[in-house]
Amino acid sequence: MSLPALFLTAAGVGLAVAAPVGPMGMLCIRRTLTDGPRAGLAIGFGIACGDAIYGLVAALGLVGVSQFMLAYDKPLHLAAGLFLVYLGLRTFLQKPTDQAATLNSNGYGARAFGSALLLTLTNPQTIIMFAALFATLAPRGAFSTPIAMTTVLGVFCGSILWWCVLVTIVSGARHALGMRVRQWIDRAAGVALAAFGVSEIRRAL
Repeated sequence: MSLPALFLTAAGVGLAVAAPVGPMGMLCIRRTLTDGPRAGLAIGFGIACGDAIYGLVAALGLVGVSQFMLAYDKPLHLAAGLFLVYLGLRTFLQKPTDQAATLNSNGYGARAFGSALLLTLTNPQTIIMFAALFATLAPRGAFSTPIAMTTVLGVFCGSILWWCVLVTIVSGARHALGMRVRQWIDRAAGVALAAFGVSEIRRAL
């Protein structure tokens, strides 16, 4: 498989992996509705960068790093679960506002990016997913640094594409929704995030 074809295939995989609506998707949708597209894109870029970091670990064969992360799998799931429960409760109780410009100008986008990146990094099973991906996509006996980097870049771009599409769609509907509707969306998102958090905590026990 040529490098351009490998890139497109990996991008398709990244798009397919990012598309299902999980806790990070709910977080991205909610932040886009409440704080604007810049916050939503910051969440998406944080998720994609987290995946790319784990992809690089798997691609470069950093066994020590991957073994360390997998050894602390349960504490990481516990941390992620507690954070998601916190976000869920905060989302459920918070009233919708139109302060996106102020929040973004005060570095809110950077905080959203950082929180999404850290939350993504609490899922070390991503290393296993990338290792399997490399084994599937890379030509037998031809695994190399260019192939690994092309695969990681393709997955990253596919993931970014999904988050850009999602944020664009949600942003288009954002101003058409009244405060009451957005408050109900916040409550539903809060319950969903807390439920995802409880699920993560159960995985850690």
